[in-house]
Amino acid sequence: MRPVYINSASCISSQNTLRDSFFEELTANGEEDFIPAVEPAYKEFIPGGQLRRMSTVVKMSSVVAKKALAEAHIENPDAIIVGTGMGCTEDSEKFLKNVVQNNEEFLTPTHFIQSTHNTVAGQIALTIQCHAYNFTYVNTSSSLEFSLLDAKLQLEHEDAENILVGVADEAAERTLDLFRMNGVIKKEKHLPLDYLHSESDGVIWGEGASFFVLSAEQTDNSYSRLKDIKIQNTVELTEVQDFITGFLTKNGLQHNDIDAVVLGFSGDKESDRYYHEILPQFADAAQLYFKHLSGEFNTSSGFSFFMANHILKNQQIPEVMKINNVEKKRIANILIYNQFLGKDHSLVLLQKV
Repeated sequence: MRPVYINSASCISSQNTLRDSFFEELTANGEEDFIPAVEPAYKEFIPGGQLRRMSTVVKMSSVVAKKALAEAHIENPDAIIVGTGMGCTEDSEKFLKNVVQNNEEFLTPTHFIQSTHNTVAGQIALTIQCHAYNFTYVNTSSSLEFSLLDAKLQLEHEDAENILVGVADEAAERTLDLFRMNGVIKKEKHLPLDYLHSESDGVIWGEGASFFVLSAEQTDNSYSRLKDIKIQNTVELTEVQDFITGFLTKNGLQHNDIDAVVLGFSGDKESDRYYHEILPQFADAAQLYFKHLSGEFNTSSGFSFFMANHILKNQQIPEVMKINNVEKKRIANILIYNQFLGKDHSLVLLQKV
């Protein structure tokens, strides 16, 4: 089977990741219970007539998808695959609000049409006039990994040459209120948050969009090789070490072959125990975390995938991501381990090209 390469990476996040100098400008945030995305001036990327009809998630995705395609020098990919956990929540909330306020009468269909989860993938395809395979994965916090797996299989089996893969989620006002009510989001009394030593439940929420071009051919601009992916809905705390060891063994690696491990510490006391459990196994690796930069949300792993690719390409690790002080002269293998409140465990292995 053919290898799979990451040939571009673009991201809108709670950091200013559209700037070339974002590596030096990363800032941790544990003060507020929600970290909004740093959005660009959309008029520079999207015509005004289209912009008025777009929700935040569609605008973010349209910009980073366009930038990812341009970086990879691809005009029309062989497939567009998008992952999302919550979909277009802004339009969903607006439609439901209109239903209540108007007593289910005289409703305009616009918000309903644009509230579907596949709106993002469809809008990108319409913009670039791509009539190829178009698919949306809605698999909560493993939506990125399922999207990557789909693209990887197509490229390996010669069903495509270049595939645009992305993930996106937006935060909407009512949904945030519901997350606060059911305890998903941290209570104000538990802020500011120390992500690595939290003694409370809940997370700091975020939003963002990340897009990548996966290709069967390596280029001068390639970031990494996507070696393998593993997804498992539930893993007991006592099983997590075997979960990771089995994945590494399958790929002919041992723990000391991993140069950097990226972990999804979210500040939730219970679910973060998984990461603390495996830290001793990677004592020789650079241990990194990322949700203090992006916040937690269903597709926050898109931010970790974006950062891991830049780390491999630049051979540089931002200080703000470091858990330990291990220094690596060469970073060849990066393992990303993420889960969401104890569910949807995923492993992604990237290798330097």
